[in-house]
Amino acid sequence: MHRRPASVAPSWVSSASQAYTDTVLRARLIGERLPLGAAAWIVPALVTFLAAILRFTALDHPHRLIFDETYYVKDGWSLWQHGYEVGWEEDSDEAFANGEIAAKDEASYVVHPPLGKWLIGAGVALMGPESGTGWRLGSAVVGTLSVLLVALIAQHMFRSVALGGIAGLLLAVDGHHLVMSRTGLLDIFLSFFILAAFGAMILDRDAGRKRLARLIAGRAQDSPEQLRRYLQWGPWLGWRPWRMLAGVLLGAACSVKLSGLAFVAVFGLMIVCWDISARRVAGIRRWFVAGVVRDGLYAFVCVVVVGGITYLITWSGWILTSGGFYRNWGAEHPASGLEALVPDWFRSLVHYHSQSTEFHTDLSSGHNYASNPWTWPFMGRPVSFHYVGTDKGELGCATEGGCSEAILDLANPLLWWSGLLAMLVMVFLWLGKRDWRAGAILGVYVAGQLVWTLWPERTMFFFYTIAYTPFLVLAVTMCLGLILRRGAIDTADGLRPRRRSLIIVLGFVLAVVLLSAYFMPLWTGQQIPYDSWRMRMWFDSWI
Repeated sequence: MHRRPASVAPSWVSSASQAYTDTVLRARLIGERLPLGAAAWIVPALVTFLAAILRFTALDHPHRLIFDETYYVKDGWSLWQHGYEVGWEEDSDEAFANGEIAAKDEASYVVHPPLGKWLIGAGVALMGPESGTGWRLGSAVVGTLSVLLVALIAQHMFRSVALGGIAGLLLAVDGHHLVMSRTGLLDIFLSFFILAAFGAMILDRDAGRKRLARLIAGRAQDSPEQLRRYLQWGPWLGWRPWRMLAGVLLGAACSVKLSGLAFVAVFGLMIVCWDISARRVAGIRRWFVAGVVRDGLYAFVCVVVVGGITYLITWSGWILTSGGFYRNWGAEHPASGLEALVPDWFRSLVHYHSQSTEFHTDLSSGHNYASNPWTWPFMGRPVSFHYVGTDKGELGCATEGGCSEAILDLANPLLWWSGLLAMLVMVFLWLGKRDWRAGAILGVYVAGQLVWTLWPERTMFFFYTIAYTPFLVLAVTMCLGLILRRGAIDTADGLRPRRRSLIIVLGFVLAVVLLSAYFMPLWTGQQIPYDSWRMRMWFDSWI
Protein backbone atom coordinates (compact mmCIF):
# COMPACT_ATOMS: atom_id res chain seq x y z
CA MET A 1 0.00 0.00 0.00
CA HIS A 2 1.31 3.43 -0.89
CA ARG A 3 1.92 5.63 2.13
CA ARG A 4 1.88 9.39 1.96
CA PRO A 5 5.07 10.98 3.30
CA ALA A 6 4.62 12.50 6.74
CA SER A 7 5.79 15.87 5.52
CA VAL A 8 2.99 16.14 2.98
CA ALA A 9 -0.22 17.81 4.21
CA PRO A 10 -3.47 15.81 3.94
CA SER A 11 -5.61 16.63 0.91
CA TRP A 12 -8.36 18.09 3.08
CA VAL A 13 -6.09 20.98 4.09
CA SER A 14 -3.99 21.31 0.95
CA SER A 15 -6.02 24.30 -0.26
CA ALA A 16 -6.58 25.93 3.10
CA SER A 17 -6.32 29.48 1.86
CA GLN A 18 -9.29 28.87 -0.44
CA ALA A 19 -11.31 26.26 1.47
CA TYR A 20 -11.17 27.95 4.87
CA THR A 21 -11.94 31.56 4.14
CA ASP A 22 -14.74 33.13 6.14
CA THR A 23 -16.93 33.56 3.05
CA VAL A 24 -16.58 29.95 1.92
CA LEU A 25 -17.16 28.55 5.39
CA ARG A 26 -20.21 30.72 5.99
CA ALA A 27 -21.70 29.57 2.69
CA ARG A 28 -21.18 25.95 3.70
CA LEU A 29 -22.47 26.38 7.24
CA ILE A 30 -25.47 28.70 6.90
CA GLY A 31 -25.86 29.37 3.17
CA GLU A 32 -26.39 32.72 1.53
CA ARG A 33 -28.56 35.23 3.37
CA LEU A 34 -29.67 38.24 1.40
CA PRO A 35 -31.07 41.33 3.15
CA LEU A 36 -34.88 41.28 3.18
CA GLY A 37 -35.41 45.04 3.48
CA ALA A 38 -38.12 46.96 5.31
CA ALA A 39 -40.75 44.38 4.36
CA ALA A 40 -39.10 41.99 6.81
CA TRP A 41 -40.68 44.02 9.62
CA ILE A 42 -43.70 45.53 7.90
CA VAL A 43 -45.30 42.19 6.94
CA PRO A 44 -44.93 40.58 10.39
CA ALA A 45 -46.26 43.79 11.97
CA LEU A 46 -49.37 43.66 9.77
CA VAL A 47 -50.26 40.05 10.59
CA THR A 48 -49.58 40.76 14.27
CA PHE A 49 -51.97 43.71 14.12
CA LEU A 50 -54.64 41.42 12.66
CA ALA A 51 -53.96 38.88 15.41
CA ALA A 52 -54.35 41.58 18.05
CA ILE A 53 -57.73 42.66 16.65
CA LEU A 54 -59.03 39.09 16.70
CA ARG A 55 -57.70 38.40 20.20
CA PHE A 56 -58.57 41.63 22.01
CA THR A 57 -61.98 42.44 20.53
CA ALA A 58 -64.71 41.71 23.14
CA LEU A 59 -62.13 39.84 25.22
CA ASP A 60 -64.34 40.17 28.30
CA HIS A 61 -67.12 38.08 26.74
CA PRO A 62 -68.51 36.04 28.35
CA HIS A 63 -68.29 37.78 31.70
CA ARG A 64 -68.04 34.56 33.64
CA LEU A 65 -65.20 32.19 34.42
CA ILE A 66 -65.27 29.42 31.82
CA PHE A 67 -63.84 25.92 32.04
CA ASP A 68 -60.55 25.88 34.04
CA GLU A 69 -60.49 29.66 34.39
CA THR A 70 -62.22 28.92 37.68
CA TYR A 71 -58.85 27.63 38.95
CA TYR A 72 -56.17 29.64 37.17
CA VAL A 73 -57.68 33.13 37.32
CA LYS A 74 -58.35 32.88 41.05
CA ASP A 75 -54.95 31.27 41.63
CA GLY A 76 -53.36 34.13 39.72
CA TRP A 77 -55.10 36.63 41.99
CA SER A 78 -53.92 34.65 45.03
CA LEU A 79 -50.28 34.71 43.91
CA TRP A 80 -50.25 38.47 43.54
CA GLN A 81 -51.91 38.89 46.94
CA HIS A 82 -50.11 36.25 49.00
CA GLY A 83 -47.24 34.79 46.96
CA TYR A 84 -48.97 31.39 46.95
CA GLU A 85 -52.37 29.92 46.05
CA VAL A 86 -55.19 29.93 48.61
CA GLY A 87 -58.48 28.05 48.79
CA TRP A 88 -61.88 29.45 47.82
CA GLU A 89 -65.41 29.06 49.03
CA GLU A 90 -67.63 26.81 46.94
CA ASP A 91 -69.53 28.45 44.08
CA SER A 92 -67.41 31.60 44.38
CA ASP A 93 -67.05 32.22 40.63
CA GLU A 94 -69.99 34.61 40.36
CA ALA A 95 -68.90 36.55 43.42
CA PHE A 96 -65.36 36.84 42.02
CA ALA A 97 -66.72 38.13 38.70
CA ASN A 98 -68.57 40.82 40.66
CA GLY A 99 -65.41 41.86 42.47
CA GLU A 100 -66.33 40.09 45.70
CA ILE A 101 -63.44 38.03 47.04
CA ALA A 102 -64.47 34.77 48.71
CA ALA A 103 -60.95 33.47 49.36
CA LYS A 104 -60.04 31.40 52.42
CA ASP A 105 -57.10 32.10 54.71
CA GLU A 106 -55.54 28.69 54.14
CA ALA A 107 -53.21 27.55 51.36
CA SER A 108 -54.55 25.42 48.52
CA TYR A 109 -52.86 22.35 47.05
CA VAL A 110 -52.27 22.93 43.36
CA VAL A 111 -50.40 20.70 40.92
CA HIS A 112 -49.12 23.13 38.29
CA PRO A 113 -46.06 25.39 38.72
CA PRO A 114 -46.74 29.10 39.24
CA LEU A 115 -45.46 31.11 36.25
CA GLY A 116 -48.53 30.83 34.03
CA LYS A 117 -50.75 31.81 36.94
CA TRP A 118 -48.50 34.75 37.76
CA LEU A 119 -48.96 35.97 34.18
CA ILE A 120 -52.74 35.49 34.31
CA GLY A 121 -52.81 37.20 37.69
CA ALA A 122 -50.93 40.20 36.29
CA GLY A 123 -53.99 41.08 34.22
CA VAL A 124 -56.25 40.59 37.22
CA ALA A 125 -54.00 42.77 39.38
CA LEU A 126 -53.93 45.45 36.68
CA MET A 127 -57.65 45.57 35.89
CA GLY A 128 -59.32 44.13 38.98
CA PRO A 129 -60.99 40.75 39.64
CA GLU A 130 -64.30 41.96 38.22
CA SER A 131 -62.76 42.61 34.76
CA GLY A 132 -63.25 39.82 32.24
CA THR A 133 -60.60 41.47 30.10
CA GLY A 134 -58.18 41.27 33.01
CA TRP A 135 -58.73 37.51 33.36
CA ARG A 136 -57.65 36.94 29.76
CA LEU A 137 -55.27 39.84 29.15
CA GLY A 138 -52.09 37.82 29.64
CA SER A 139 -53.30 35.10 27.28
CA ALA A 140 -54.21 37.64 24.59
CA VAL A 141 -50.83 39.37 24.86
CA VAL A 142 -48.72 36.21 24.54
CA GLY A 143 -51.06 34.82 21.86
CA THR A 144 -50.56 37.95 19.79
CA LEU A 145 -46.79 37.91 20.34
CA SER A 146 -46.77 34.26 19.26
CA VAL A 147 -48.08 35.30 15.85
CA LEU A 148 -45.22 37.81 15.55
CA LEU A 149 -42.69 35.16 16.54
CA VAL A 150 -44.03 32.63 14.04
CA ALA A 151 -43.86 35.20 11.24
CA LEU A 152 -40.25 36.10 12.10
CA ILE A 153 -39.14 32.50 12.64
CA ALA A 154 -40.68 31.35 9.35
CA GLN A 155 -39.11 34.32 7.56
CA HIS A 156 -35.71 33.41 8.98
CA MET A 157 -35.96 29.65 8.40
CA PHE A 158 -37.33 29.86 4.85
CA ARG A 159 -35.59 33.12 3.90
CA SER A 160 -38.77 34.62 2.55
CA VAL A 161 -40.83 37.58 3.71
CA ALA A 162 -43.86 36.16 1.90
CA LEU A 163 -43.65 32.78 3.63
CA GLY A 164 -43.14 34.51 6.97
CA GLY A 165 -46.28 36.54 6.35
CA ILE A 166 -48.23 33.43 5.37
CA ALA A 167 -47.15 31.59 8.54
CA GLY A 168 -48.17 34.54 10.71
CA LEU A 169 -51.51 34.89 8.93
CA LEU A 170 -52.34 31.19 9.27
CA LEU A 171 -51.67 31.24 13.00
CA ALA A 172 -53.51 34.55 13.45
CA VAL A 173 -56.77 33.16 12.04
CA ASP A 174 -56.57 29.62 13.43
CA GLY A 175 -59.40 28.93 15.85
CA HIS A 176 -57.44 26.67 18.19
CA HIS A 177 -54.82 29.34 18.81
CA LEU A 178 -57.46 32.09 18.89
CA VAL A 179 -59.58 30.38 21.56
CA MET A 180 -56.58 29.64 23.75
CA SER A 181 -55.44 33.27 23.34
CA ARG A 182 -58.84 34.48 24.55
CA THR A 183 -59.11 32.19 27.58
CA GLY A 184 -57.36 32.36 30.95
CA LEU A 185 -55.78 28.91 30.77
CA LEU A 186 -52.12 27.94 31.11
CA ASP A 187 -51.39 26.22 27.83
CA ILE A 188 -51.02 29.32 25.64
CA PHE A 189 -48.15 30.44 27.90
CA LEU A 190 -46.47 27.06 27.53
CA SER A 191 -46.81 27.36 23.75
CA PHE A 192 -45.35 30.89 23.77
CA PHE A 193 -42.25 30.02 25.79
CA ILE A 194 -41.57 26.93 23.69
CA LEU A 195 -41.86 28.99 20.51
CA ALA A 196 -39.66 31.76 21.91
CA ALA A 197 -37.04 29.21 23.01
CA PHE A 198 -37.05 27.73 19.51
CA GLY A 199 -36.53 31.17 18.02
CA ALA A 200 -33.57 31.78 20.35
CA MET A 201 -32.12 28.41 19.32
CA ILE A 202 -32.38 29.32 15.65
CA LEU A 203 -30.50 32.56 16.27
CA ASP A 204 -27.91 30.69 18.34
CA ARG A 205 -27.45 28.18 15.51
CA ASP A 206 -26.61 30.92 13.04
CA ALA A 207 -24.46 32.90 15.47
CA GLY A 208 -22.50 29.80 16.47
CA ARG A 209 -21.85 28.82 12.86
CA LYS A 210 -20.74 32.33 11.96
CA ARG A 211 -18.31 32.31 14.86
CA LEU A 212 -17.04 28.86 13.91
CA ALA A 213 -16.41 30.08 10.37
CA ARG A 214 -14.64 33.21 11.58
CA LEU A 215 -12.38 31.37 14.03
CA ILE A 216 -11.35 28.72 11.51
CA ALA A 217 -10.82 31.32 8.80
CA GLY A 218 -8.51 33.16 11.16
CA ARG A 219 -6.19 30.13 11.05
CA ALA A 220 -6.33 29.63 7.29
CA GLN A 221 -2.82 31.05 6.81
CA ASP A 222 -1.25 28.61 9.28
CA SER A 223 1.05 25.94 7.97
CA PRO A 224 -0.67 22.74 6.85
CA GLU A 225 0.61 20.91 9.91
CA GLN A 226 -0.62 23.62 12.31
CA LEU A 227 -4.01 23.73 10.61
CA ARG A 228 -4.24 19.94 10.73
CA ARG A 229 -3.71 19.97 14.50
CA TYR A 230 -6.18 22.83 14.96
CA LEU A 231 -8.85 21.07 12.93
CA GLN A 232 -8.59 17.87 14.93
CA TRP A 233 -10.97 19.38 17.48
CA GLY A 234 -11.73 22.86 16.25
CA PRO A 235 -12.28 25.92 18.44
CA TRP A 236 -14.38 26.44 21.53
CA LEU A 237 -17.04 28.94 20.53
CA GLY A 238 -17.20 30.82 23.81
CA TRP A 239 -20.11 32.83 25.21
CA ARG A 240 -23.43 32.20 23.45
CA PRO A 241 -26.14 34.53 24.79
CA TRP A 242 -28.92 33.24 22.53
CA ARG A 243 -28.34 29.74 23.91
CA MET A 244 -28.52 31.06 27.46
CA LEU A 245 -31.78 32.82 26.60
CA ALA A 246 -33.18 29.56 25.20
CA GLY A 247 -32.38 27.92 28.56
CA VAL A 248 -34.20 30.69 30.44
CA LEU A 249 -37.24 30.34 28.19
CA LEU A 250 -37.32 26.55 28.53
CA GLY A 251 -37.16 26.93 32.30
CA ALA A 252 -40.08 29.35 32.04
CA ALA A 253 -42.01 26.81 29.92
CA CYS A 254 -41.55 24.16 32.61
CA SER A 255 -42.77 26.63 35.22
CA VAL A 256 -46.04 26.92 33.32
CA LYS A 257 -46.56 23.18 33.00
CA LEU A 258 -44.19 20.34 33.77
CA SER A 259 -44.96 18.85 30.34
CA GLY A 260 -42.38 21.42 29.20
CA LEU A 261 -39.75 18.89 30.29
CA ALA A 262 -40.39 16.91 27.11
CA PHE A 263 -39.39 19.97 25.07
CA VAL A 264 -36.29 20.49 27.23
CA ALA A 265 -35.15 16.97 26.33
CA VAL A 266 -35.86 17.34 22.61
CA PHE A 267 -34.42 20.86 22.34
CA GLY A 268 -31.27 19.86 24.23
CA LEU A 269 -30.70 16.96 21.84
CA MET A 270 -31.44 19.23 18.89
CA ILE A 271 -28.84 21.78 19.96
CA VAL A 272 -26.11 19.15 20.30
CA CYS A 273 -26.96 17.61 16.91
CA TRP A 274 -26.75 21.03 15.26
CA ASP A 275 -23.34 21.65 16.84
CA ILE A 276 -22.01 18.26 15.78
CA SER A 277 -23.25 18.83 12.24
CA ALA A 278 -21.63 22.28 12.11
CA ARG A 279 -18.23 20.88 13.07
CA ARG A 280 -18.53 18.09 10.51
CA VAL A 281 -19.42 20.51 7.71
CA ALA A 282 -16.60 22.87 8.74
CA GLY A 283 -14.03 20.08 8.28
CA ILE A 284 -13.30 19.21 11.93
CA ARG A 285 -11.74 15.75 11.95
CA ARG A 286 -13.04 14.63 15.35
CA TRP A 287 -16.34 16.41 14.81
CA PHE A 288 -18.52 14.07 16.86
CA VAL A 289 -16.42 13.95 20.01
CA ALA A 290 -15.62 17.67 19.75
CA GLY A 291 -19.30 18.47 19.31
CA VAL A 292 -20.26 16.44 22.36
CA VAL A 293 -17.45 17.65 24.63
CA ARG A 294 -16.87 21.24 23.55
CA ASP A 295 -20.46 22.14 22.70
CA GLY A 296 -22.58 19.49 24.40
CA LEU A 297 -21.41 20.21 27.94
CA TYR A 298 -22.03 23.92 27.43
CA ALA A 299 -25.46 23.11 25.99
CA PHE A 300 -26.23 21.08 29.11
CA VAL A 301 -25.32 24.04 31.31
CA CYS A 302 -27.46 26.42 29.25
CA VAL A 303 -30.52 24.22 28.93
CA VAL A 304 -30.56 22.23 32.17
CA VAL A 305 -28.68 24.36 34.70
CA VAL A 306 -29.84 27.79 33.50
CA GLY A 307 -33.33 26.41 32.88
CA GLY A 308 -33.38 24.87 36.35
CA ILE A 309 -32.32 28.12 38.01
CA THR A 310 -35.01 29.97 36.06
CA TYR A 311 -37.59 27.43 37.18
CA LEU A 312 -36.53 27.83 40.79
CA ILE A 313 -36.76 31.64 40.61
CA THR A 314 -40.38 31.43 39.46
CA TRP A 315 -41.19 29.76 42.80
CA SER A 316 -39.91 32.81 44.71
CA GLY A 317 -43.39 33.72 46.02
CA TRP A 318 -43.75 30.29 47.62
CA ILE A 319 -40.13 30.18 48.84
CA LEU A 320 -40.04 33.66 50.40
CA THR A 321 -43.33 33.28 52.28
CA SER A 322 -44.31 30.73 54.90
CA GLY A 323 -47.96 30.03 54.18
CA GLY A 324 -47.79 28.00 50.97
CA PHE A 325 -48.98 24.41 50.80
CA TYR A 326 -46.20 22.02 51.97
CA ARG A 327 -43.99 25.10 52.55
CA ASN A 328 -43.07 23.97 56.08
CA TRP A 329 -42.90 20.24 55.35
CA GLY A 330 -39.11 20.23 55.62
CA ALA A 331 -39.15 21.88 59.05
CA GLU A 332 -41.82 19.45 60.22
CA HIS A 333 -39.79 16.46 58.99
CA PRO A 334 -36.19 17.02 60.14
CA ALA A 335 -33.50 15.32 58.07
CA SER A 336 -30.41 13.47 59.22
CA GLY A 337 -27.00 12.79 57.74
CA LEU A 338 -26.00 14.57 54.55
CA GLU A 339 -29.64 15.39 53.82
CA ALA A 340 -29.58 17.72 56.83
CA LEU A 341 -27.26 20.01 54.83
CA VAL A 342 -30.09 20.67 52.35
CA PRO A 343 -32.21 23.73 53.28
CA ASP A 344 -35.65 22.89 54.63
CA TRP A 345 -37.36 24.99 51.98
CA PHE A 346 -35.67 23.02 49.22
CA ARG A 347 -36.65 19.68 50.74
CA SER A 348 -40.19 21.01 51.05
CA LEU A 349 -40.18 21.95 47.37
CA VAL A 350 -38.89 18.51 46.37
CA HIS A 351 -41.65 16.88 48.43
CA TYR A 352 -44.21 19.16 46.79
CA HIS A 353 -43.04 18.04 43.35
CA SER A 354 -43.04 14.37 44.26
CA GLN A 355 -46.67 14.69 45.33
CA SER A 356 -47.73 16.65 42.26
CA THR A 357 -45.94 14.19 39.95
CA GLU A 358 -47.85 11.33 41.56
CA PHE A 359 -51.09 13.25 41.07
CA HIS A 360 -50.40 13.88 37.37
CA THR A 361 -49.42 10.26 36.77
CA ASP A 362 -52.52 8.84 38.45
CA LEU A 363 -55.04 11.39 37.14
CA SER A 364 -57.77 9.34 35.48
CA SER A 365 -61.04 10.99 36.46
CA GLY A 366 -63.69 10.94 33.78
CA HIS A 367 -64.55 14.07 31.82
CA ASN A 368 -67.03 14.58 29.01
CA TYR A 369 -64.46 16.34 26.83
CA ALA A 370 -61.45 14.18 27.62
CA SER A 371 -59.81 12.56 24.60
CA ASN A 372 -57.09 10.09 23.69
CA PRO A 373 -53.89 11.59 22.21
CA TRP A 374 -54.24 9.35 19.15
CA THR A 375 -57.38 11.30 18.22
CA TRP A 376 -55.73 14.72 18.44
CA PRO A 377 -54.15 14.74 14.96
CA PHE A 378 -57.65 14.17 13.54
CA MET A 379 -59.31 16.67 15.91
CA GLY A 380 -61.67 13.96 17.13
CA ARG A 381 -62.84 15.62 20.35
CA PRO A 382 -62.42 19.41 20.69
CA VAL A 383 -63.23 20.95 24.06
CA SER A 384 -66.31 23.08 24.67
CA PHE A 385 -65.39 25.93 27.00
CA HIS A 386 -68.75 27.69 26.97
CA TYR A 387 -72.26 27.05 25.66
CA VAL A 388 -75.55 28.85 26.23
CA GLY A 389 -78.73 27.88 24.42
CA THR A 390 -81.61 30.38 24.33
CA ASP A 391 -85.17 30.36 23.09
CA LYS A 392 -86.65 33.06 20.88
CA GLY A 393 -87.09 36.30 22.77
CA GLU A 394 -84.45 35.48 25.36
CA LEU A 395 -81.19 37.46 25.50
CA GLY A 396 -81.83 39.08 22.16
CA CYS A 397 -82.51 35.86 20.25
CA ALA A 398 -84.87 36.56 17.36
CA THR A 399 -84.78 33.13 15.70
CA GLU A 400 -87.78 30.82 15.86
CA GLY A 401 -85.65 27.75 16.49
CA GLY A 402 -83.65 29.39 19.25
CA CYS A 403 -80.03 30.54 19.40
CA SER A 404 -76.67 29.21 20.53
CA GLU A 405 -73.66 30.93 22.00
CA ALA A 406 -70.54 28.79 22.10
CA ILE A 407 -66.79 28.83 22.59
CA LEU A 408 -65.40 25.63 21.14
CA ASP A 409 -61.68 24.91 21.11
CA LEU A 410 -61.74 23.82 17.49
CA ALA A 411 -58.87 24.35 15.08
CA ASN A 412 -59.42 25.49 11.51
CA PRO A 413 -60.19 22.07 9.96
CA LEU A 414 -58.42 22.72 6.66
CA LEU A 415 -55.28 24.01 8.37
CA TRP A 416 -55.24 21.29 11.03
CA TRP A 417 -55.70 18.34 8.70
CA SER A 418 -53.28 19.83 6.17
CA GLY A 419 -50.82 20.10 9.05
CA LEU A 420 -51.02 16.35 9.61
CA LEU A 421 -50.11 15.75 5.95
CA ALA A 422 -47.38 18.37 6.22
CA MET A 423 -45.84 16.47 9.13
CA LEU A 424 -45.60 13.39 6.91
CA VAL A 425 -43.76 15.54 4.37
CA MET A 426 -41.42 16.66 7.17
CA VAL A 427 -40.54 13.01 7.81
CA PHE A 428 -39.56 12.58 4.15
CA LEU A 429 -37.56 15.81 4.04
CA TRP A 430 -35.68 14.96 7.21
CA LEU A 431 -34.91 11.32 6.42
CA GLY A 432 -34.56 11.70 2.66
CA LYS A 433 -32.88 15.09 2.31
CA ARG A 434 -31.45 15.71 5.78
CA ASP A 435 -33.26 19.04 5.99
CA TRP A 436 -32.56 20.36 9.49
CA ARG A 437 -35.67 22.56 9.41
CA ALA A 438 -37.95 19.56 8.88
CA GLY A 439 -36.14 17.67 11.64
CA ALA A 440 -36.57 20.57 14.06
CA ILE A 441 -40.29 20.88 13.36
CA LEU A 442 -40.72 17.12 13.76
CA GLY A 443 -38.84 17.18 17.04
CA VAL A 444 -41.27 19.68 18.55
CA TYR A 445 -44.23 17.68 17.24
CA VAL A 446 -42.88 14.52 18.89
CA ALA A 447 -42.34 16.35 22.19
CA GLY A 448 -45.85 17.80 22.17
CA GLN A 449 -47.82 14.89 20.72
CA LEU A 450 -46.23 11.49 21.16
CA VAL A 451 -45.06 12.00 24.73
CA TRP A 452 -48.67 11.92 25.93
CA THR A 453 -49.13 8.39 24.60
CA LEU A 454 -46.87 7.17 27.43
CA TRP A 455 -49.79 7.61 29.87
CA PRO A 456 -52.77 6.09 28.06
CA GLU A 457 -55.00 6.01 31.17
CA ARG A 458 -54.48 9.64 32.12
CA THR A 459 -57.25 12.21 31.60
CA MET A 460 -56.14 14.46 28.71
CA PHE A 461 -57.62 17.14 26.48
CA PHE A 462 -57.22 18.30 22.90
CA PHE A 463 -56.09 21.78 23.96
CA TYR A 464 -52.75 20.30 25.10
CA THR A 465 -51.82 20.37 21.41
CA ILE A 466 -51.56 24.17 21.48
CA ALA A 467 -47.94 23.61 22.60
CA TYR A 468 -46.99 22.52 19.08
CA THR A 469 -49.66 24.26 17.00
CA PRO A 470 -47.26 27.02 15.80
CA PHE A 471 -44.95 24.30 14.50
CA LEU A 472 -47.82 22.67 12.64
CA VAL A 473 -48.22 26.04 10.92
CA LEU A 474 -44.48 26.10 10.16
CA ALA A 475 -44.76 22.64 8.59
CA VAL A 476 -47.64 23.76 6.36
CA THR A 477 -45.73 26.91 5.42
CA MET A 478 -42.65 24.89 4.51
CA CYS A 479 -44.76 22.73 2.20
CA LEU A 480 -46.25 25.84 0.57
CA GLY A 481 -42.70 27.06 0.04
CA LEU A 482 -41.86 23.79 -1.71
CA ILE A 483 -44.81 24.31 -4.05
CA LEU A 484 -43.59 27.81 -4.92
CA ARG A 485 -40.06 26.57 -5.44
CA ARG A 486 -41.19 23.74 -7.67
CA GLY A 487 -43.15 26.22 -9.75
CA ALA A 488 -39.96 28.19 -10.35
CA ILE A 489 -38.30 25.23 -12.14
CA ASP A 490 -41.27 23.34 -13.59
CA THR A 491 -41.64 23.37 -17.40
CA ALA A 492 -45.06 21.75 -17.79
CA ASP A 493 -47.50 23.08 -20.37
CA GLY A 494 -50.58 25.14 -19.55
CA LEU A 495 -50.43 28.05 -17.16
CA ARG A 496 -47.00 29.41 -16.60
CA PRO A 497 -45.55 27.22 -13.80
CA ARG A 498 -44.76 30.02 -11.36
CA ARG A 499 -48.23 31.47 -11.74
CA ARG A 500 -49.86 28.08 -11.24
CA SER A 501 -47.91 27.46 -8.05
CA LEU A 502 -48.76 30.92 -6.79
CA ILE A 503 -52.47 30.29 -7.46
CA ILE A 504 -52.32 27.03 -5.48
CA VAL A 505 -50.65 28.67 -2.49
CA LEU A 506 -52.85 31.76 -2.45
CA GLY A 507 -55.94 29.61 -2.99
CA PHE A 508 -55.05 27.50 0.04
CA VAL A 509 -54.43 30.56 2.23
CA LEU A 510 -57.69 32.16 1.08
CA ALA A 511 -59.61 28.96 1.80
CA VAL A 512 -58.18 28.86 5.34
CA VAL A 513 -59.14 32.50 5.93
CA LEU A 514 -62.69 32.01 4.62
CA LEU A 515 -63.16 28.86 6.70
CA SER A 516 -61.98 30.76 9.76
CA ALA A 517 -64.55 33.46 9.06
CA TYR A 518 -67.20 30.72 8.89
CA PHE A 519 -66.22 29.23 12.26
CA MET A 520 -65.49 32.56 13.96
CA PRO A 521 -68.82 32.64 15.91
CA LEU A 522 -67.87 29.33 17.56
CA TRP A 523 -64.51 30.71 18.66
CA THR A 524 -65.62 34.05 20.06
CA GLY A 525 -68.98 33.26 21.71
CA GLN A 526 -71.17 35.13 19.23
CA GLN A 527 -74.89 34.40 19.38
CA ILE A 528 -76.09 32.67 16.20
CA PRO A 529 -79.23 30.69 15.27
CA TYR A 530 -79.21 27.16 16.59
CA ASP A 531 -79.42 25.76 13.05
CA SER A 532 -76.30 27.73 12.09
CA TRP A 533 -74.47 26.34 15.11
CA ARG A 534 -75.58 22.82 14.26
CA MET A 535 -74.36 23.19 10.66
CA ARG A 536 -70.87 23.87 11.98
CA MET A 537 -70.86 20.66 14.03
CA TRP A 538 -69.47 18.49 11.23
CA PHE A 539 -69.11 15.45 13.48
CA ASP A 540 -71.11 14.29 16.46
CA SER A 541 -67.89 14.15 18.50
CA TRP A 542 -67.63 17.94 18.17
CA ILE A 543 -70.86 18.48 20.09
